[in-house]
Amino acid sequence: MSASDAAYPPRSIKRQRATRAEMQERRAALYAIIEAMKPMTVRQVFYQATVRGVVEKTEQGYGKVKADLAEMRRAGELPYEWLADNTRWQRKPRTYSGIAEALNDTARLYRKSLWATAGSYVEVWLEKDALSGVVYPVTSLYDVPLMVARGYASLTFLHSSAEYIAELDVPAYVYHLGDFDPSGVNAGEKIEATLREMAPGAEIHFERLAVTPGQIRAWNLPTRPTKTTDSRAKGFGEISVELDAIEPAMLRALVQVAIEDHLPRHELDVLKAAEASERDLLLNLVGRLQGSGLGGEA
Repeated sequence: MSASDAAYPPRSIKRQRATRAEMQERRAALYAIIEAMKPMTVRQVFYQATVRGVVEKTEQGYGKVKADLAEMRRAGELPYEWLADNTRWQRKPRTYSGIAEALNDTARLYRKSLWATAGSYVEVWLEKDALSGVVYPVTSLYDVPLMVARGYASLTFLHSSAEYIAELDVPAYVYHLGDFDPSGVNAGEKIEATLREMAPGAEIHFERLAVTPGQIRAWNLPTRPTKTTDSRAKGFGEISVELDAIEPAMLRALVQVAIEDHLPRHELDVLKAAEASERDLLLNLVGRLQGSGLGGEA
């Protein structure tokens, strides 16, 4: 046995499990975070929990958050709809029991085109499918296409967007949201370059909306080491930041401000008033059909 072995004898290390009270305290903190910022992804909850000292910023900490949120939902302690997950979906045709039900549904979903007379066109590009449920409430409200690229966008997807932009007679403003890491930044650059290549005659304004170095500093966003295995890591820097690290409300606010910059302040109010009036016309038509017996089952 060496001198160092004698000075530092081997010992077993036991991982201390959280007590029931500590677990309940952690879950209460997670609930408060989600209640204030919903809808959120599990990854966003994890980042907000780390900055508040609820869990450690490690994979073990992320595992605790995942397990807690799963148990809280199963136990009925956390509404399922508070957590966004747009990575899984199904396709099913919409069917109706009769004309009245179809018109009722049309009235409920009826939207006027907000950009029909606008002097610009706006698209929001999102790197992560999982975050689409967080951003969509804003893009939907303002009738703006949300383009989910899932990292590097396919040529087919880019061609579809470029083809539409090329037919416009107004400038196109494209806003990109992605991770601040070598691949996330490069993916945004590739989207911009390919859109310009495929729509050479269009006026395209491209802006990286998030994550930016300024946001990392100003908001003290949680960082992680840049992956050295990324082929684009050389010269990028030692730290990276996931888009999930931005608070959901702040992320939605970034998108809203960018969109509103292209709309007159009163435009949305005027549109909503017109929508309500025209929706009433559809509902009145439903009533007349039902009164005549031609509407089918309501």
